[in-house]
Amino acid sequence: MTSSIAVKRTAERPAAARERLKGRRPAKRPGVKRTERTGETRAKMRAKRPEKPSRGSVSAKRRKKRPGKNLRVVVSEGVGFCSGVKRAIKMALDSAGRTDLPVYSLGPLIHNPQVVDRLKREGIRPLSRLRNGRGAVVIRSHGISPKDVDEVKTKGYDVIDATCPFVRKAQENARRISDMGYRLVVVGERKHPEVKGILGHVDSRAVVVENLRQAKALKFGQRVGIIAQTTVPIDTFSSIVCEIARKAREILVINTICSETAKRQDKARALAATVDAVIVVGGRNSANTSRLATLCSSMCTKTYHIETEEEIQSRWFAPGSTVGVVAGASTPKWLVDDIVERLEGL
Repeated sequence: MTSSIAVKRTAERPAAARERLKGRRPAKRPGVKRTERTGETRAKMRAKRPEKPSRGSVSAKRRKKRPGKNLRVVVSEGVGFCSGVKRAIKMALDSAGRTDLPVYSLGPLIHNPQVVDRLKREGIRPLSRLRNGRGAVVIRSHGISPKDVDEVKTKGYDVIDATCPFVRKAQENARRISDMGYRLVVVGERKHPEVKGILGHVDSRAVVVENLRQAKALKFGQRVGIIAQTTVPIDTFSSIVCEIARKAREILVINTICSETAKRQDKARALAATVDAVIVVGGRNSANTSRLATLCSSMCTKTYHIETEEEIQSRWFAPGSTVGVVAGASTPKWLVDDIVERLEGL
């Protein structure tokens, strides 16, 4: 009897093995309860067992949360739009709300791409080229020349003059200096819209000086009148004035630097001297923001000029470091708030 049982078992094994190779479950042997369990595949049994972590992996219970940077964020005083930018934006939005006609700005209203995009959604679009049309054209805070104002009117547009009051004073002083017979020197960036607008208010004898090296190389004549682009750092303006004073017999100096800009630069420089890293927030096409970045980098080598929070990289900061945040005059407060939130979340 023992022999027959052994034969019966060995005869069944090959059939069961073939079924497993085909991916099928072997047939149950009727009348035997044990076969309900023995007929289950090994794969199913393995599925019921808790999975062991692979070599080198860490189980979920033992996995530790990656520690954050724990940064201390210090925001410079007075961030947000300056009064001139606020005024220009308000005038543009008010104009768009009063008419069904198109409202444009001559070039981007301010040098901040994110704000310009929002203004487009409000119906205020920048013009790169002036063509005949209708509607209103907002003169941005940088101002333009009288000739350009006349051209806007000739093309059929109403003019909304949002020139910054500080820029307006620089234009008026430039004309007064020229009328008094002085050769006008404008300390600033030759290609900047504000400087181009100032030069449009005087004769062609005016000269633009961007830095001390240029001031040393140029000859200015005997009677020189000097003004500044409104966002020039006071140190740059002072050094150029001193250099011209060495060459000219008579100079007339009118400080046309915006007082708000000067305060913003002083606070940014002071903050940069006390922190481990500085984030400068603002458009890369913004002259005053670029100058803030230059000033801060002279005090703190880890200075980063960005436009939005997506540009921030964690590797810039050591754990527990102090980060200063400064912003240009055309940078809105909500952008600064986004940057701070991102830094605190690292």
